[in-house]
Amino acid sequence: MLKKYGFLGFWNLLVSLLYTRLFYRQARIIRLPFDIRNRHLVEIGKDFTTGFGCRIEALPINNVVANCIQIGKDVQINDYVHIAAGESIKIGDHVLIASRVFISDINHGTYSGDHQDSPLVPPNDRKLSTRPIVISDNVWIGEGVCVMSGITIGQGSIIGASSVVTKDIPPNSIAVGSPAKVVKVYNFENGIWERVNENN
Repeated sequence: MLKKYGFLGFWNLLVSLLYTRLFYRQARIIRLPFDIRNRHLVEIGKDFTTGFGCRIEALPINNVVANCIQIGKDVQINDYVHIAAGESIKIGDHVLIASRVFISDINHGTYSGDHQDSPLVPPNDRKLSTRPIVISDNVWIGEGVCVMSGITIGQGSIIGASSVVTKDIPPNSIAVGSPAKVVKVYNFENGIWERVNENN
């Protein structure tokens, strides 16, 4: 292992393992640095794994007292993932999240419906709004993805690198782009990911 990581890498790994055993016994490994805010509002499942520089924030809005963030079992998030919840983010079991992914149910202001915020109001002065996010079991989220508020990603789906998810993604789909669109759906009869007809 020393040969694989080098002395400094091996030392950092040992420190991270010790930190995990002391503070997050149910996790597999949490690599340092790791930033978690309002830990009492974050539920972490068994065998949780993180990369370096991850940031998890539970910032309850409208007096939410329950867990703002729920992470299932065997979830792996890689380097520099940022998850911020003001109401509710639920991540299912066996979810894989690549590096530099941003997931947040919070918006500075409201931009649909009857009462919308004016661009003349500075963003920091706009009232925060929230819409829950659900990421279902067996989802794989690629590098550099943004998952916006109010989104559900169905079970078994894959989100391609650098995508921005602004609408729900159905189960067993591959979605790519900005905004993310479904390009393939898994056919259980023949065991193949089939391309979606763009004319439909």
